Amino acid sequence: MKSRANTSSFRIFLRPGGAAALVAAALGGCATSYGPQALHTGATMGEVTAALGAPTARYARAGGERVEYARGPYGKHTFMLDFDAQGRLASWEQVLTEPKFDAVRTGETRDDVLYTLGHPSDARALPWQERTLWSYRYDGPFCKWFQVGLDAGGKVVDTGYGPDPLCDDYQNFGVQ
Repeated sequence: MKSRANTSSFRIFLRPGGAAALVAAALGGCATSYGPQALHTGATMGEVTAALGAPTARYARAGGERVEYARGPYGKHTFMLDFDAQGRLASWEQVLTEPKFDAVRTGETRDDVLYTLGHPSDARALPWQERTLWSYRYDGPFCKWFQVGLDAGGKVVDTGYGPDPLCDDYQNFGVQ
């Protein structure tokens, strides 16, 4: 028999907004925010790192710098923050989206992909093909991930979508 406390907690989770309340409570002790939504244009890098923690990568860009914040369960969100030449936040976006994936073209370099999408959720060598396969998890209506094939020279040779092996829907059907 379940205790009354466990049942109450479960009912709170089922109420509209209950999941968000539980997540907020769980993150309440964290020193950093999940994403840049609360940051204002013009924020300094110091203010950004105070709010979000250390970035997962930094990239030079014309007239400033691009900073990567990979987030989320299983890496489903990556925020790219663009700073101007004075080190002030100019803009940000969540880049793990199908329009961004669809813009990746064969012939682009490894560095181009990192600049656009950030680091992959999963990377594995495919020695018999002399390739590396990068996989990006993302939020979407179906349980799939985006994959980028890179040749030995670091050039994109193919891209595509496939079933994410961590999803129960696919595991239940035996698709890996």
